[in-house]
Amino acid sequence: MASDLNTELKKETAVFNLKVWELIGIVVLLVIVVILFALTLYLTSRKKSRRANRSISVSQIPDISKEIKEVRVEQVSKDEFAPRDGILLTIHDKASDNELDKVMVHLGVGKKAGDNGSQMGSFHLVDKDNYRSHSGEEGSSGTFGKHKPSSHAVTAPSPLPGLPEFSYLGWGHWFTLRDLEVATDRFSKDNIIGEGGYGVVYRGQLINGTPVAVKKLLNNLGQAEKEFRVEVEAIGHVRHKNLVRLLGYCIEGTHRMLVYEYVNNGNLEQWLHGAMRHHGYLTWEARMKVLLGTAKALAYLHEAIEPKVVHRDIKSSNILIDDEFNSKVSDFGLAKLLGAGTSHITTRVMGTFGYVAPEYANTGLLNEKSDVYSFGVLLLESITGRDPVDYGRSPQEVNLVDWLKMMVGSRRSEEVVDPNIETRPSTRALKRALLTALRCVDPDSEKRPKMSQVVRMLESEEYPIPREDRRLRKSQAGSMEIESHRENDDADHPDSRSESKRSYNA
Repeated sequence: MASDLNTELKKETAVFNLKVWELIGIVVLLVIVVILFALTLYLTSRKKSRRANRSISVSQIPDISKEIKEVRVEQVSKDEFAPRDGILLTIHDKASDNELDKVMVHLGVGKKAGDNGSQMGSFHLVDKDNYRSHSGEEGSSGTFGKHKPSSHAVTAPSPLPGLPEFSYLGWGHWFTLRDLEVATDRFSKDNIIGEGGYGVVYRGQLINGTPVAVKKLLNNLGQAEKEFRVEVEAIGHVRHKNLVRLLGYCIEGTHRMLVYEYVNNGNLEQWLHGAMRHHGYLTWEARMKVLLGTAKALAYLHEAIEPKVVHRDIKSSNILIDDEFNSKVSDFGLAKLLGAGTSHITTRVMGTFGYVAPEYANTGLLNEKSDVYSFGVLLLESITGRDPVDYGRSPQEVNLVDWLKMMVGSRRSEEVVDPNIETRPSTRALKRALLTALRCVDPDSEKRPKMSQVVRMLESEEYPIPREDRRLRKSQAGSMEIESHRENDDADHPDSRSESKRSYNA
């Protein structure tokens, strides 16, 4: 029987004279191919339909990498959240499972203002069990104070009238890549106003006519993600007239961009050493105004918000100047956050040579006193017109801080003033500025003043005197009014409350 089967299989057929067994093989193979093709079509169509049902238009939801914070919607009972109309979002850092890395954002329902389509929004930041309310602008009283828990949102006007207020982070504007390409003329080289290791900054103009500065972060091994997160966390919600305002951002594919208010009068480095000197040299009064604004901004970051922000890169090129010579502290790419009860953190030493505090450079221990040192160097740079480190000078004059200490010790302080200042400052004003700077650059970080104290020193009518002497003068005066102020004031802030309000006026 087996021989009969073999004989039948070997017979030729009418189909191309193929043998029976060859024809059977071809048919089986074709059936397999058809089945596989049908299965592929089914799986592809199912995948497309599932993607269409689950996804929202790219113009609404950006691509987000694992390092960018994930936003998801959660429902919260009335007992856990204030009864307000809006959406409650939880922003969770994927890289950490710590509850302290979670924050909840309450987005108020937008209300149209006028006919231009701009919106008014409000938001809450809720850190674990506490509610913290942020205002869209600094307080009108001008005083600094920690953000207190609140059950009511503070309504803030849109920083960019005429543009939608949509933002999945709960603040500012989310721009598409196309928006910023149009604003910067496709990132034209002619619009470049700054560049460095972090990326490139372009001048741009939005469709509503608002001038902006667009920082395009370089995507070097995740560095763009890190820079983006740091700046958003550090100043995304912060509002102060001496801090450059972060208006929005762009997250699209691998692109990470930040959109700032445009400050069009250069920076302090350009006015002291570079391109802006053809407009003339800064007067003493203009320099002190810039420095006082910078001191107020740092005092706000260190003492008025929680967690406090350590800038870590205070230098003349990061102090922008507007048309009225108000300073705007910028570039928070190296900033670090210090929570309540944290005296310092250990981190990799970063910053600019000549401005970095010695204890931070030697040990990596960082706190707000590192910024105080950098501000002291900045103050000396403004007084003298010299770079913090200048190898073109004699060995004794290479380091600005060491040279100035030598000059003051030799009673030659009058010789350190920038010769380009046409009207020299009074002896009292010069001593006040020099002694303030020298206290800021004290090698012992514990002896450096807080930035709020620096503000009062710069605003004082006299150059700084030791706190003990100031107390002695008050006790000898015997004034009941002064005594009452001393009892109410903090031990570290012995000046009067009215003077404090004037100093902290933002």
